[in-house]
This record gives sequence, C-alpha cells and structure tokens, in this order.
Amino acid sequence: MSVYVNVGNEGFRRIRNSEYVDKSGLIDVVNKSIFTENCFSCVTRCRRFGKSMAAKMLCAYYDQSCDSRNLFADLEIAHYPSFEEHLNKYPVIYLDISDFVTRYKDDTITKHLDEQLRADIHATYPDIPQQEDDDLMALLIRVAAATGERFIFIIDEWDAICREFPSGSSAMDRYVNWLRRMFKGGSTAQVFAGVYLTGILPIKKYKTESALNNFQEYSMASPGKMARYFGFTKDEVRALAERHGMDFDDLEKWYDGYQIGKQHSMFNPNSVMRAIDNEICKSYWASTGAFDAVANYIQMNYEGLKDDIIRMLAGERCPVDPTGFQNDMSIIHSRDDVLTVLIHLGYLSFDWDEEECYIPNREVAGEMVNAVKRNNWQPVVDALEQSKQLLQATLEGDCEAVARGVDNAHDEHTSILSYNNENSLACVLSIAYFYARNDYVFHRELASGKGFADLVLLPRKNVDSPAIILELKYDRGAEGAIAQIHRKQYPAKVAQYTSNLLLVGINYDRQTKTHECMIQFIGHHS
Repeated sequence: MSVYVNVGNEGFRRIRNSEYVDKSGLIDVVNKSIFTENCFSCVTRCRRFGKSMAAKMLCAYYDQSCDSRNLFADLEIAHYPSFEEHLNKYPVIYLDISDFVTRYKDDTITKHLDEQLRADIHATYPDIPQQEDDDLMALLIRVAAATGERFIFIIDEWDAICREFPSGSSAMDRYVNWLRRMFKGGSTAQVFAGVYLTGILPIKKYKTESALNNFQEYSMASPGKMARYFGFTKDEVRALAERHGMDFDDLEKWYDGYQIGKQHSMFNPNSVMRAIDNEICKSYWASTGAFDAVANYIQMNYEGLKDDIIRMLAGERCPVDPTGFQNDMSIIHSRDDVLTVLIHLGYLSFDWDEEECYIPNREVAGEMVNAVKRNNWQPVVDALEQSKQLLQATLEGDCEAVARGVDNAHDEHTSILSYNNENSLACVLSIAYFYARNDYVFHRELASGKGFADLVLLPRKNVDSPAIILELKYDRGAEGAIAQIHRKQYPAKVAQYTSNLLLVGINYDRQTKTHECMIQFIGHHS
C-alpha cells in the first residue's frame, strides 16, 4: 500500500465515524480553483482548529483509488454542482511534513522527503521509467506526460520545517528551493490540477516578497472566503449543546470569541468537542513549544509589549499591524511581529476592521497566564499576584488595601493611559482586577437602573462569590460613589445577586494623586 500516493479515504472515514460538524463546503471553494491560475492554496490556522481534518477530507474526496460517495452523500458538498465533477477523479499525493521533522534533524530532511515521495510515485507508476538524475518533479512531469493525469498535492503542516530550522539555515534554504521547484516552475501547470498547503504560518517572505507568491493565502489574520471553515460557528455549537445536553452559555464563555475575517463569533473546535466528550468545560489547550519559541521576544518588552499583554488579559484590545511579519518565528523585529505570531498561534484573535488584537475567551486567557508563568515573565507574574491580592482585599472589605492596590495599578499603567477621567480609571481597574476573570464575567458601563455602572463583575456559574459593582469618581469622594450606586438603583438591576452583593466606591483625588475606597455589603454579609 502506498504511503503518500492515493492513500484512500480511511482517515476521513474515521472522522465520520466520530461526531462530525459538516465543513465539507470547503471542498467547493477548492473545486472552483481546480485548473485555474488560483489552483494553489495555502490555508493556515492555529493548532486544534481542524487543519488535518480538512486535509484528510480533501484526500478522501479527490482520491481516484477509492469510492467516497457514501462519506459525502449527506454533507453540504453533495448539494453543490461541483460535487460530481471532481469526486474521486485525481491521483492524490498527501504529505505530512511533521512526520519528517520528527525523524530528520539536519539539512538532509528535504533530500529524504524527495527520495521517499519519488519511491512512492515509482511504485504507483512502475511502467514509467526513472532516470538517474531525477528529482521528484522530474518524475512527476514524466508521469503526467505519459498518463495525461494531473495530480492533487496536499501538504499538511507545510511549515513544520520553517518552525524547526532557523531562517538562513541550509535546511530552510533547501526546503524553500524544493517548494519553488515543485510549485513555481514552468512545468507546474502540466503536473498539478490543484495544490493545498495547510499549517500554522503563512508562506515565508523573503525581504518583501513571498517565496511562493503564486499561492492564494488564507490565514487567521486574513482568512477571506475560507473564514467559516476555520472553526465552529455559534449555530453549530448551539446544535451540539442541544444534542448532548451541554450548557451553551458555558461553551460560549470558554471557547468562543475568535473573530476570523467576517465571522465574528468562532469557537475553538477541538476544545468544544473535548468538552462535550468529557461533559465539562475547562481548558483543553494542549501545551506546545510554539509559544516558548517567541517567549524570549516577549520578555524583551518591545515597545511596551508588557503593558499590552496585561491590558488584553484584563479584556482590553490593542492595535496591531500584521502586514510586516515575515512569517518566520525566528525573525522578530517589533511588537507587531510578536503579536502577529500570537494571532497565528491562536493566543490572540484579530479584528481586521479595527486593526486590533485581543484574547478571545476564558480558555485562552488561562493558557496565556500559564505560558507567561512558565516562561518566567516576571512583570506579568507580579501583576497577576497583585491582582489576586486586590480581589481578596475587596472580598474581605479591606478598603485601605484596595486603595493601595489601585494606587499601585495606577502607577504601573500610566504609560498606557491618559489618567484624567472616569473612563481611564475604569480601564485601570479592569486591568487591576484581571485575576478576577477566573471567577467573574466583566461588564464595562453596564446599563443599570437610571444610569450605567462603571464596572460590574458577575460571578460565573457555580462560583460562590458576591457580585461586585464598582462606581468610580474623580475628586468627589468614595462615599459619593456609593451614594450614586443607590441613587441609580444599580442593586435593583442585579436583583438575582442582592442576597450576595458588594458595592465598591473608588475616588481619585487629583491633588494628592491617591485613591480612596469605600465598600458596602448587601445581603448575608451585612
């Protein structure tokens, strides 16, 4: 049985034997590119977002050595006109680069993959003679000329070599030249009906140009028409929750929040499926070395990157320009480069319209914290500990400790805020309390009674802690802030929490440049 050529549909059959969310519409997008100038696609997304599943689906659909009709008959693709046109019509080459990265650790890696693919092609087409100086492309040209067939080439983890070997190394140079030889030569159109690469990073840039600028690129930062196939939509997760008796709200808080192109509410598919299988929402983010690869750049604190990470942990957004990144984790020149890597790795989501990045959900926030702790990024570790202490002081009603904690947060974060109004103070407080996001859902300026509460922290399900309403003032006294909460009837708006409610008034005195705090308990704390 062939290892790389016409591997059949067993991979996708196993997927269909499990719980499967229909993403087969992706096939129609690829079908439209077959035998066109746009037949080269590089579709990159972070781990756990279904890259390999999509590759196996495409193999099963195009592979001429098997009959996959029954695997697709009940799926979306079966309703498209292109379904019959391309179903099981092509010889398919399937290559997972990560298999080679685990076996070969030097610059011979590209030589090995070319040799092994060539051996497989020869075994599949034994009547096509090999010549002594053949490389893979030379043999494919001969096969295509003799048979009249055009190949579909699918490469999974295409960038694994790029992540393993540094830019400028002989291993990287040989791999890039091999890709160019395969997909950017004069004979490429004679050999391939379509090429589909998938991985984490978009195609590497050399100076200002892509090494393979004939590829249509779809990424976490710019997914284009592929966006709805990158993750689970809200409707898809809601249907899963209903079918399995899961709480959709919990799934949403843990795994939603990614904006992928025009899709404004996308879920991490792997985490959703594992939560359903285990019947519990928690972090299923598998630790990888990818974050560690950029950790040293984060510690350099490019252009205030420390402040950006803390702001995003607190629920804020930060501007980012991903266009300058060279798509190489060994080449990091700026804060934007670091943030762009984190977008491609899934630690951040990217809002293209606003050109901002942010931490999408509770799962990722927790793993971001774990990652910075694991890499001993002390400024954030210290901020986390201070935030933990501030929350504890608030819950204990220690007004002086809360005032000191807000003073410290103010001093620490004046570099990122114009500290001259209540909105600035609210931003500092959301940063100062970011540890509380483990147990609370934050609402900035929540409509309540006759006005807006500056910051409301509502406990998550199964968390036995009081709801917290924070009212913020400048030069008007902490008592005045508490009085305004009652005057605007904020407690009535959160009536379900009035048996366990904490009112926090905070005032900033511009003359003394200090904060004062007053805390009032409502309910069984009284």
